[in-house]
Amino acid sequence: MSEPSIFFSDVNERQGSFLRRTFVVGGLTALGVTALTVRLAQLQVVQAQEYATLASQNQFNFRLVPPPRGRILDRNGVVIAGNRPSFRVLIVRDETKDLDQTLDLLGRLLPDTMDRRRTIIRDVNAAPRFAPVPVKSDLTWEEFAKVNIYANELPGVMADMNEARFYPYGGAFAHVIGYVAKVSDRDITAVRERGEEVPQLLFNPGFRIGRSGVEKALDEDLRGVEGGNRVEVDARGRVVAEDVGGSRPATPGKDVVLTLDADIQNRALEVFGEEAGSCVVMDVRNGDILAMVSAPSFDPNLFVSGVPGPIYRAWADYERRPLTDKAINGVFAPGSTFKPVTGLAALIAGANPDRRITCTGAFYLGRRFACHATHGSQDMRDAIKNSCNVYFMTLAVEVGPDAIAQVARTMGFGQTFDLGVGNQNAGLVPDRDWRRRNPVRGDGKWYPGETPSYGIGQGALTVNALQLAVYTSRLANGRKAIQPRLIKSIGGEEQTVPDGDRDLPYDPAMLAVLREGMNRVTDVGGTGFRNSQLGLGAVRMAGKTGTAQTRNYGSGARKSNVWSQKDHNLFIAYAPIDNPRYAVSVIVQHGGMGGGTAGAPRAREVMRVALLKDPEIRQRIEQSGFAETEDPGSHEANALGASQPASAAPAPAPTATTGPRPYLSEPPQ
Repeated sequence: MSEPSIFFSDVNERQGSFLRRTFVVGGLTALGVTALTVRLAQLQVVQAQEYATLASQNQFNFRLVPPPRGRILDRNGVVIAGNRPSFRVLIVRDETKDLDQTLDLLGRLLPDTMDRRRTIIRDVNAAPRFAPVPVKSDLTWEEFAKVNIYANELPGVMADMNEARFYPYGGAFAHVIGYVAKVSDRDITAVRERGEEVPQLLFNPGFRIGRSGVEKALDEDLRGVEGGNRVEVDARGRVVAEDVGGSRPATPGKDVVLTLDADIQNRALEVFGEEAGSCVVMDVRNGDILAMVSAPSFDPNLFVSGVPGPIYRAWADYERRPLTDKAINGVFAPGSTFKPVTGLAALIAGANPDRRITCTGAFYLGRRFACHATHGSQDMRDAIKNSCNVYFMTLAVEVGPDAIAQVARTMGFGQTFDLGVGNQNAGLVPDRDWRRRNPVRGDGKWYPGETPSYGIGQGALTVNALQLAVYTSRLANGRKAIQPRLIKSIGGEEQTVPDGDRDLPYDPAMLAVLREGMNRVTDVGGTGFRNSQLGLGAVRMAGKTGTAQTRNYGSGARKSNVWSQKDHNLFIAYAPIDNPRYAVSVIVQHGGMGGGTAGAPRAREVMRVALLKDPEIRQRIEQSGFAETEDPGSHEANALGASQPASAAPAPAPTATTGPRPYLSEPPQ
């Protein structure tokens, strides 16, 4: 039996094929090993630091911490908007097993969260991953303790303490300083439309943004710079420890100091009671606004955590419009408070203030324009004292609407001011050019019959309380075009007002004539005498009453029990008479009692606070040997009048219409 053997028919061919396969496989293997070696070298040597950083970031998260919002203080350092500790409960969506079940359990502990369940679910689903979402703020100690006791049964739920915005004076400063609220989609869109990058802080569920007033206008200054906590997380992103060394503290926002005085501001709101209107107090020497109030008001603290729907609807539907800032946004016809403007326009045109015009009870120009009394022979000072319509209608027809409009704008009407806050309504100062641009039924002509009403502060003319205060300050100062200032300092840096020292383009002697008339208004026999006495001895107040119609009486009765059909009542004043320091303007919306009976007593009470807080004036009162007493004539409650109940009848918005109104007369003062 022969031995087995291998037979190669073509030795060279078989051997060459084997060598080629060996070479290809070996080459590919070597190439793969080389590529793997290069890649490992790149990862472990070249990119080692980069991946070490990424690994650290997977292990550690940097969570934003909203900064404490800057405080807002009055001129004396009293906090009118600050921050306070607040217990709250939060939910982290990614740490909950079942959000609905978690909310059910939480609802047993905090029943009021059930009413906002849909809102909570929407906020939680919209929040970034692992971002805590506030469910309820301002927990009581009992609620806070209850949540912590059952924390083990509430996965993803935590309770902590943070700082919440707080307004200690409630509604007293609500309109001027505004309020903060949650960031909305519109806020994000607005930032993007400006071409700016949206700060990550705006996406933090607990962050609040300024929504109106000073809070909105100076939001970036008050906002501060966010900080962050560097925390160690597990594979599921849950916090297991905090890296204190890697955390960054938040920088508080800047403190803002206003020119307002808390005592004067509070008193200004108090005197309105249930009435609607506005009051502004200014320092006639430098333009500082000491009070700027709109009534009725609202509690801005409710906006911090969200106003309940029923409350907001009640505010929005109430005819006296508590959400509207009537001091700078509500505009009204000024009535007889405007008469000094007409008088000044006549003086500039060369009129003699001693010229006497006889009032027979009516002025005739195509039709009869009534005066509220028969005043007889009047010069300019007496006409201001008695608020004679006939006298100023006569002057208005003589100088024309354009001259009146020019003086009105110079004295502060028909414009907005650089206060640092927006939402100002410039009102309307009409003239012939305005009529051409705003024709009535296609007719752009200014008719002579419009001028008499214009001369006594009616017709298309509208102003706001701030403008009235500026106008009064310029009258009282007599030389300077006083500019109002609201923001005193930001972060310790003093704020100035542009053109704050600009001179008035009028002879001071002309303004002195007007002041003499206003001095007589609060003297014996004047339209504001009875309710304007300060009760501070020789320190007296000068002023001007005004009553503005809201409808054409025609042949009907003047008085109405419907709130929206009552007249507006106005009063402007300055004090002391011999050396003016403070000016005040008061508008009582649909007060229905006349400027002398509705506006004057309120202005008096506010002015008393301003004067008595002035050390120099108080010293003057004490040195004169005068003891402060109750106001002569009547007790404060009687002087202010009984509060009138709100009517159930529908009413228009608080801003008066700016179209022409065919008033035939001005109401009695």
